[in-house]
Amino acid sequence: SRFYSKLDTSEQLGDPLDGFVSQLSVPCHVERMGNRSGLVRARLRGAGVAKGKTLTFLDAHCEATTGWLEPLLHQIALDSHRVVSPSIDVIQESTFEFVPGAPNTWGYFDWRLSFHWGQATERERARTHGDPNIPLRTPTMAGGLFSISKAYFEELGTYDEGMVVWGGENVEMSLRVWQCGGELLILPCSRVGHVFRKVSPYSWPGGVSHVLSRNSMRTALVWMDDHKVFYLKSSPDAMRTDYGDISERQALRKRLKCKSFRWYLENVDVESVFPIDFHGIGEFRHESSGLCLDTLGQKQRSPVGLSTCHGQGGNQLFVWTTKGEIQAEVGCVNPTDDSETSILFKPCLRLDTGSQLFDYQDKRRSNRTITAFADFFKIEIMDDVLENSYIPSSDDLLD
Repeated sequence: SRFYSKLDTSEQLGDPLDGFVSQLSVPCHVERMGNRSGLVRARLRGAGVAKGKTLTFLDAHCEATTGWLEPLLHQIALDSHRVVSPSIDVIQESTFEFVPGAPNTWGYFDWRLSFHWGQATERERARTHGDPNIPLRTPTMAGGLFSISKAYFEELGTYDEGMVVWGGENVEMSLRVWQCGGELLILPCSRVGHVFRKVSPYSWPGGVSHVLSRNSMRTALVWMDDHKVFYLKSSPDAMRTDYGDISERQALRKRLKCKSFRWYLENVDVESVFPIDFHGIGEFRHESSGLCLDTLGQKQRSPVGLSTCHGQGGNQLFVWTTKGEIQAEVGCVNPTDDSETSILFKPCLRLDTGSQLFDYQDKRRSNRTITAFADFFKIEIMDDVLENSYIPSSDDLLD
């Protein structure tokens, strides 16, 4: 076992840590970085000096339970292209109370490439039959705790060394694993507790937003193909971020003959918040009033709103799908059953007919949804959508 330090200057991580490690019952070694290098480079140092056939990465603020490791190693022994994570329980920051995580929990990411925990879909729960011995096939991993074959880690391109500090590297690796022929699993019978901190105990060079923008830009431009526009439009400030040279990572993707992001949506994250096909993405703007459709930060089954257009994406970012839906990240616009003038966000049905569709080409709405939408908001959506949407093309300046 090896512990690596990202150059934390706390006294406890000097001689006291060395003394504690020397008394452990298994051979352990502390590997220290010469300067502050961030998670990616620290983990690469640890991987470089490790002698075993399997690498296991754990954040420092974790506590493992009895029998946590064997299930992870077993899955890798069955298939070396599996990247496996334990189920993560919560250790309360102030009391260190151990709180079991919810069953059937897996990871996904949104249009801003931010990681989230959520309930596995009905499709995935049906596949596992609720059996804790059957791993969940998660679209995205949290990234702090996982095991991987050392040979496969190196074959897959280890980490993107152009990323800094931490944040976003888990999404990048998740896409890389799936698109390049691997598999991400969460094992319900492997349990590790993790302290989820409310405040970061260290500084972020350039600020948190700069770090996350750089890392996420690298992910979007290398792995998301035309769908990168979802990140660029939802995080417009990222366009001004120096994301470094990505040519090596692009060459890696080509060398490994990795699949497209579309394949990922069609085969892995099937219920994703990303539509597979779309005409355009941007603001739905009423030119004369300067008002835009806005989610107002609400969740599903909340009313659609209007507010002054700000051009920053976020709550005003909508996509017109090729099926005819008007979708925000929170869901698709949809009338309620009892009133044609009440429009809510509801889960996108992804159907070829129904209450969420409209027809732009015929200059008319195919059902009451958009008629009510226009009447209620006094807004000519169908005439504005093409003018204010971004449609990705081959001459995109970032291609």
